[in-house]
Amino acid sequence: MGLFGKRKPTEAGVLEALRRVEDPVIGLDLVEAGRVEAVSFDGAKALVTLAVDPAKAAEYAPVRASAETAAASAPGVEAASVVLTAHSSTPSAEAAPAPPDFGGVRRAPPTPQPITGVARVIAVGSGKGGVGKSTVSANLAVAMAAEGWRVGLLDADIYGPSQPRMMGIEDAPPQTSLPLRPPEAFGVKVMSLGLLVPAGEAVVWRGPMLMKALTQLLHECDWGTLDALIVDLPPGTGDVQLSLAQKAMVTGAVVVSTPQDVALLDARKALKMFEKLDTPILGMIENMSAYVCPACGHEAHLFGHGGAQREAAAIGAPFLGAVPLDLETRLSGDAGRPIAVEDSAQAARFREIARGLIDSLAEGRAVRQDG
Repeated sequence: MGLFGKRKPTEAGVLEALRRVEDPVIGLDLVEAGRVEAVSFDGAKALVTLAVDPAKAAEYAPVRASAETAAASAPGVEAASVVLTAHSSTPSAEAAPAPPDFGGVRRAPPTPQPITGVARVIAVGSGKGGVGKSTVSANLAVAMAAEGWRVGLLDADIYGPSQPRMMGIEDAPPQTSLPLRPPEAFGVKVMSLGLLVPAGEAVVWRGPMLMKALTQLLHECDWGTLDALIVDLPPGTGDVQLSLAQKAMVTGAVVVSTPQDVALLDARKALKMFEKLDTPILGMIENMSAYVCPACGHEAHLFGHGGAQREAAAIGAPFLGAVPLDLETRLSGDAGRPIAVEDSAQAARFREIARGLIDSLAEGRAVRQDG
């Protein structure tokens, strides 16, 4: 009891208590699994509705009792009633396309699991959008394949998948069954949500739906035998990044940034995120590092220069290289043929970065940041 009488029960308190109850089908807690449809109160009694698949109602009977016990233990709650209902059909749910479902996802592992056939998982992240992370991911994958590695590229940018366009596989046959079979382009096996939903379809999903989709892309995909799987993460530090750390054994991360201070502020957030996820830093790449005039060869530093290299030095991580701002790189990506495929100075830069990353992996030069 507080200073001013009984503590008032809250939805947040009940949800926190329900996180202690595991969903028996996908292995997440009830909140993370998206089962909690509604929480209301009748005085100090919590009224909870769980949305479940009616075909699996028998499996959820014990869960209902556990959920009642958990909800009743929330601060300010004296009793609880939990009812099971079919999945809701709210307007937002109807407006959002459902995740690809090819027979359901196997029970989610409680701890990160290796991906069958994949030796290393390399996350490519950035703190903000617009720094060319997806372009770097595609060209890095192609360059590593050119160095003789067996490479896969997973486009984990659920809301804005761009790799089908960049890798020239937009017209690949649609995936209709499990396991997913990634098409190959330029020696790289590629999988993306963009190959599973209609072109131009907006993806309006919450966390549990993102997690389900990412699980299928990781563990329900026939990657074959790979030396490395490059995972092109969305910008920021959100659900997909956290889900990747929960679902896969990530070898390390590469952080992409442009040189200016504003971008580096966000890059530091990405570095801090990977630190919290206990993911080693394999290196940093400075994109749009300079602009070289094609007519006269003059080099201009439009966004500054050397910021990512200084940041890498500050945390003791390898600096993998600087990539100039280049029109042909953008045009090649739009045309579905990464610049790393060509015989050019820009392609040579990506090959050099790929060799540096391969050397870092071989020599174990990844850095774990201090807390």
